[in-house]
Amino acid sequence: MAAITASMVKELRELTGAGMMDCKKALTETDGDMEAAVDVLKKSGAVKAEKKASRIAAEGIARAAVDGNTAVVVEVNSETDFVAKNEVFQTFVQDIADKALVSSFNGGKDGEDVEAFVEASGLKDIIVEKTATIGEKLSFRRFEKVTGDVVASYLHAGGKIGVLIAGVGASDDAAKEALTNIAMQVAAMNPQYISRSEISDEELAKIREITIDSALNDPASLPKPIQKDIFAKVNFSAEDQAVYEAKANDQYLFNFLSKEGIAALAEIAMADKDAIMQNKIFAGLVEGRISKQLKDIVLMDQVYVKAEDGKQSVAKYLESVNKELKVSKFVRFEVGEGMEKKNEDFAAEVAAQMAGN
Repeated sequence: MAAITASMVKELRELTGAGMMDCKKALTETDGDMEAAVDVLKKSGAVKAEKKASRIAAEGIARAAVDGNTAVVVEVNSETDFVAKNEVFQTFVQDIADKALVSSFNGGKDGEDVEAFVEASGLKDIIVEKTATIGEKLSFRRFEKVTGDVVASYLHAGGKIGVLIAGVGASDDAAKEALTNIAMQVAAMNPQYISRSEISDEELAKIREITIDSALNDPASLPKPIQKDIFAKVNFSAEDQAVYEAKANDQYLFNFLSKEGIAALAEIAMADKDAIMQNKIFAGLVEGRISKQLKDIVLMDQVYVKAEDGKQSVAKYLESVNKELKVSKFVRFEVGEGMEKKNEDFAAEVAAQMAGN
């Protein structure tokens, strides 16, 4: 059994927004496996805000460069936002983007080519010099290229988010404008896939499993016939039984039940999982929730952010521009994602310095 440390609990809490005790319990249950613990929290409904999973934890900027049908985006980090807004730093990052664009390296979201590119381009000494000049540690974290019949780039919030889009099937001005709009979409909505066909059977199965378990762990959201069945099997406390008898037909019944009572209902629902999954109403509920999730993470399924009717999908928008135009790839860099930001407690720092004198 792996030892569950406070730092592990803190990391999981920051990833999921779940409570400290829920995080500790999930880590214990999964023997310290962070990814598995996240799934446990999703299934139990303890995750408060899944979108907290990509917290910004470092400073810096992204910059892009485009030449014909090739584009590149780079991320360079600094210690403070003050430096990130410095014109010298911003020019330096743009110079890196320009060099990366004409290099033979393609980069990658995990920075596979960064070290080789830095060595080949002579950037290593320049980074050391800029670090000395600017007065902060600078880190060239990653870059990535795209190519296509048409490409576009977009920088959001002064470079806190950098996006590239590559398309095929058209290369005229209308196609370029459309891809620029799609780049804005990617910056705002952060999709994970271009189309549903990119999602593996394994990932779909995982989404389905999490959706089913999270629904069963939230008995208030279950269809009324299923609720009736699990209420018939529950062994409530005297207090909850009294509440149930008095409020059985109240639409806000679950607001009056104790946490323990609701947990008992969820436990019965999970125990009856196989039978409940055969229920057509429940199956429809699950499919609806899965479809909604896919619309959030699949670019072509998302509602186009500039849609005049508030309903047009990205796929329909592209089709309206040119039926032959397709998005072949996108890259989205959000500065600092997945990195831990240094905590700065200046009062504690001053106190420590005074104690040392």
